[in-house]
Amino acid sequence: MAKPDLADLDAFTAVARARSFRGAAAQRGVSASSLSEALRRLEADLGVRLLNRTTRSVTPTEAGERLLARLTPALADVSLALDEVNAFRDSPTGVLKLNVPGAVSRIVFPDLIPRFLAAHPGVRLEITAEDAFVDVLAAGYDAGVRYDERLEKDMIAVPLAGPQRFVVVGSPAYFAARGRPSHPREVLNHPCIRHRFPSGASYAWEFEKDGEVIRVQPEGPLVTNSGELELAACEAGVGLLATFEGFVAHAIAAGRLETVLDDWLPPFSGPYLYYPSRRHMPAPLRAFVDFVKAERK
Repeated sequence: MAKPDLADLDAFTAVARARSFRGAAAQRGVSASSLSEALRRLEADLGVRLLNRTTRSVTPTEAGERLLARLTPALADVSLALDEVNAFRDSPTGVLKLNVPGAVSRIVFPDLIPRFLAAHPGVRLEITAEDAFVDVLAAGYDAGVRYDERLEKDMIAVPLAGPQRFVVVGSPAYFAARGRPSHPREVLNHPCIRHRFPSGASYAWEFEKDGEVIRVQPEGPLVTNSGELELAACEAGVGLLATFEGFVAHAIAAGRLETVLDDWLPPFSGPYLYYPSRRHMPAPLRAFVDFVKAERK
């Protein structure tokens, strides 16, 4: 039996966990054909079939399952050993995978990320922006960003940005034609633009003042998951829009949109970077955590 190559063993674990050559290739940033060739070499070296392949699925054989169970912790130890050496570099190298809400990708990251990459040129960031609630670790991410009501248990959380707030906005032409609501319940008398989340839900608009909380479910002619379309429709006078203040700050400053009910919309805590509590943190993640903490001082 030929001695298998460590890279081929790593390729096997990637494909076996993803149950897909294409999925593993996308995660690794390589071609599916290169992984297929690595598996061909490994199976030839071992003289054992490790994966059952069909046009629709890839599943480990019994031998493959046993090898995967042994390799997973061993390769993790190898990765940690290499990363400990990485920590001695002036600037760490490697890939950092983050899962973040759309609001963070549009409001917080455009200013933060370029400065982080300039400070750490050896780090490559892979950022997925989505509003679906996912298990970031099971999905292969190093860390995630969430607001405090959605933070997972047993995680370390670091504030990523300062307080944020929602605003209700409309165009000057809209207010001239329809008037301005002076109380949250009056929103029900106005056409509103609603945001559809990946779950399919369109959440209530929530207002708070002097300890009183009011939630309303407005109706309107447009429901969408596109923030760009929501903004364009609001500026065109389609109806009122409730959204992050950061999304519409430029339109407000330019006079294309105006706010209402500001005294009913207090700030709330900003997003948190969260990651698992573990003894050793990958160098790219450590660099990002340290950068975020320095920014918040």
